[in-house]
Amino acid sequence: MSDIAKSPAARLRDLISSSKTFAVPGIFSPSVALIARDAGFRCLYFSGAGFSNLLGLPDLGVTTLSEITDAVSKITSKVNLPVMVDADTGFGEALNVSRTVMELERIGAAAVQIEDQVMPKRCGHLSGKEVVSTEEMVKKIIAARQASKGIVIIARTDATAVEGLESAIKRSKLYIKAGADIIFPDALETNNDFLKFSSHVKAPLIANMTEFGKTPYLTVKQFSELRYKFVLFPVTAFRAAMKAVEQIFEEIARKGTQKGFLKKMMTRKEFYDLSDYYSFERFDKEIERKAKKLTNTN
Repeated sequence: MSDIAKSPAARLRDLISSSKTFAVPGIFSPSVALIARDAGFRCLYFSGAGFSNLLGLPDLGVTTLSEITDAVSKITSKVNLPVMVDADTGFGEALNVSRTVMELERIGAAAVQIEDQVMPKRCGHLSGKEVVSTEEMVKKIIAARQASKGIVIIARTDATAVEGLESAIKRSKLYIKAGADIIFPDALETNNDFLKFSSHVKAPLIANMTEFGKTPYLTVKQFSELRYKFVLFPVTAFRAAMKAVEQIFEEIARKGTQKGFLKKMMTRKEFYDLSDYYSFERFDKEIERKAKKLTNTN
């Protein structure tokens, strides 16, 4: 079966089965996803933080399932890459999680990520987090597994910061038994923590290489040596884009021109190439030619 003919989840499982460790950029719009594709990334991460921040909202789980599915569907319709979707705490209890999984699978998500925080959830690298009971999270994973037709289930645990690393390891083993395909231990603080976790939890693992957090800045190669399959850069593009917007607006406000920033901008042609502008233009002209030919012969 060709790669294109496979389901998004099957393509992600192919990556899981490989011997490589993959960098996974956080994306929040179709255009950003296209840039990631052209840069050569093999899978993408729809970041809950990136998306909520794009809407001018805090990363506290306040976005809705309908908002997420609408945004992700626009991405999966444009980019033929597996997309992992951050679904925060699953938008409710176990029954809500089953609905979340079905909706995300329907619109072409390759994986759904559910975390074990209490609502309102927080960024994994902030203090003041709380986690639900192990049983509550296990119920959500079972619901996700039973609702799925094959989507990859990612279980994120924030227990390290709340209950300690040993608890996170113990929880993760139960999450695997409940049906999780990938485990995501967030906010580990040392290389030794990452290594201890991977030594005890025998499943594909995700590391979160976010900026300004608790995790030291490790490379993808270093995470590979620590036995992690995927390395997320969840909000990197969003932060870089926002800083660029801030700087160009300050420049215009101060100097009354954007001319000094032209070399830092994507050109008109570059974005036209990215958005396949010329194919749309050719299609429109072809339709016009056919219409004229048809009407002139009658």
